[in-house]
Amino acid sequence: MIWESIGAAVLGLALSWAALRSLADRLPSGRVVVPTGALGALFGACLTHAALGSGHLLATLVGAASVGAVTLSLLIRPRGRRLTRSAAVQ
Repeated sequence: MIWESIGAAVLGLALSWAALRSLADRLPSGRVVVPTGALGALFGACLTHAALGSGHLLATLVGAASVGAVTLSLLIRPRGRRLTRSAAVQ
């Protein structure tokens, strides 16, 4: 389990780094993105390990990468345009 956790944390950090390099203008600061990717991947590893049990290292890391990518995708802001209020809200 310790190697799965370490692998998931490293995978989450790598996903965060890749997201910051490719989507820097659409993400908040790196101080938010890096821990979000790492913690999302750790949560994904724990969730996958609980569902599958021990002995599934590759599947656990795939689950960690999936949940880490999903949590990072929640931080992405829309490109260029500002969101406006609808007429019903105003």
